[in-house]
Amino acid sequence: MPAAPVYLDYAATTPVDSRVAARMAACLTREGTFGNPGSSHDYGDAANAMVEAARAQVAAAVGADPTDIIWTSGATEANNLALFGVATYYRDLGRHVVTVRTEHKAVLDPCRELERRGWRVTYLAPGRGGVLDPEQVAAALQSDTVLVSVMHVNNEIGVIQDIAAIAGVCARHGTARLHVDAAQSVGKCPLDFSSLGLDLLSLSAHKAYGPKGVGALVISRKRGVQLQPLQFGGGQERNLRPGTLATHQVVGMGAAFALATAAREQEVERIAPLRDRLWDGLEALGGVLRNGEPAHAVAHLLNVSFEDVEGESLLAAVRPSIAVSTGSACTSAAREPSYVLRALGRHERLAESSLRFSLGRFSTEADVDAALAAVAQAVRRLRRIAGHRGARGP
Repeated sequence: MPAAPVYLDYAATTPVDSRVAARMAACLTREGTFGNPGSSHDYGDAANAMVEAARAQVAAAVGADPTDIIWTSGATEANNLALFGVATYYRDLGRHVVTVRTEHKAVLDPCRELERRGWRVTYLAPGRGGVLDPEQVAAALQSDTVLVSVMHVNNEIGVIQDIAAIAGVCARHGTARLHVDAAQSVGKCPLDFSSLGLDLLSLSAHKAYGPKGVGALVISRKRGVQLQPLQFGGGQERNLRPGTLATHQVVGMGAAFALATAAREQEVERIAPLRDRLWDGLEALGGVLRNGEPAHAVAHLLNVSFEDVEGESLLAAVRPSIAVSTGSACTSAAREPSYVLRALGRHERLAESSLRFSLGRFSTEADVDAALAAVAQAVRRLRRIAGHRGARGP
């Protein structure tokens, strides 16, 4: 039996922390808190109390009020509810939206659907390091702009956007609401919804060692944000996301966010040297380019392009040894060059020959060294093959 591969894909999905799993399990059996949190009996009241405790945990992790938290099935649903909900509710004020070319597909695809429905969307291009200048947002705003959507931490290159400055730009405009996809933020960098002056924030549990299939949309009541619901029936979650809540899922998200927030500074301090060790080893191969501005990136993500290497062959060569990806889990199966790297100016061949390494709670020096050995062996072998082919001609 071959050895299990080194897992370096924590940006795509993470294992549920055992402490979180224990909290979830307590909501699933007859001996636990199994009631419907929407039911008005003792079992329902007990389940609802756990849901509200989890709501408070998520709110505390992101600096929001518990009443701002709306449970969803994940960040994708939260993004859809934010974009379609705001655009539809405020359509009489305008039909212009601003976003960024490096956003997740869960923002870009809804924006394209809004275009099909008659809205105008401006797609901004960040600088070559992936950082968006807030003045670009200011220049893109129009009199009928109702929504700006900017990701906090990019899921492929780890770059952190200056959402405080962008929030200030939107506030001065007056009618432009700011939505931030923060699926990659919790446990990786500071995030304070209220003090940053954000209108909407999308969150995902499984990026923070919580369960898959649950997330939240944070909607500022203080700032008076309104949304048109996308679903109807039941009245749960302020009539914005009806349906019976999965108690074990939301409890898991609350526990995961509490743990991730408490350990954030310690984890960043531990992971940053691992990331640097990985980069130093890869850079030593020569012809390796780092994607994303290091000074504005989280410690957990490293995205690199390899010169003179065919991308699909590289991925196939390292995958038996390393669980690693070329980009977002939602797009990596498409086998197309990363649109994020193309937006940063990488030509198609370099974008194809890129790998995203994401370090997490369980990453060790041994994992990094094993990944380096596997990648180095693959890159050297593929470059030798490419050189031989070149010597013989096309």
